[in-house]
Amino acid sequence: MKVSKSALGAVAVVVMAAGVAAQDMPPLPKPGPEHEILKMDVGTWDATVEAMAAPGAPPMTSKGVEVNTLGCSGLCLITDFKGDLMPGVPFHGHGTVAWDPAKKKYVLSWTDSMSTGLARGEMTWDAAAKKLSGWTEGPDATGQVMKTRSVVEYGTGTRVMTAYVAGPDGKEMQVLKISYKKR
Repeated sequence: MKVSKSALGAVAVVVMAAGVAAQDMPPLPKPGPEHEILKMDVGTWDATVEAMAAPGAPPMTSKGVEVNTLGCSGLCLITDFKGDLMPGVPFHGHGTVAWDPAKKKYVLSWTDSMSTGLARGEMTWDAAAKKLSGWTEGPDATGQVMKTRSVVEYGTGTRVMTAYVAGPDGKEMQVLKISYKKR
């Protein structure tokens, strides 16, 4: 196979340009104090899930396990949740959380075996209350877009996530409560 001088020259230009571009790159981001919040979730957590089907109805209770790891050189949290939605109905969810310095908020994505796509959201940290609060918006089991308000309260080796949506009357109602205990 014969390679022309012009092809070799083009390759040399690309290689040199890549070297110059690498020198001109800004430094890669490094974890900061905001990423310490993500570290609080790292590990394996046993979960008790209470799902409310309707206002005033007793919750359906199930168990699950959540495994959280840091990814992207400590810049994001990766969540994997497995459990049963109800006896005999497996549930699997996967999410990511990262700090967005432009928004000064935590941004998240979530998908699971009950939805038809990807949900996204934003949360803020209240250090005094040890609480994350925010919203998530994405498709529900029917494909309809649903907006959920969530609050995550932290204790020593525990956390509780509570989720709320607009009820049939337009008033906010609790639809989910997950109580976690770290292994």
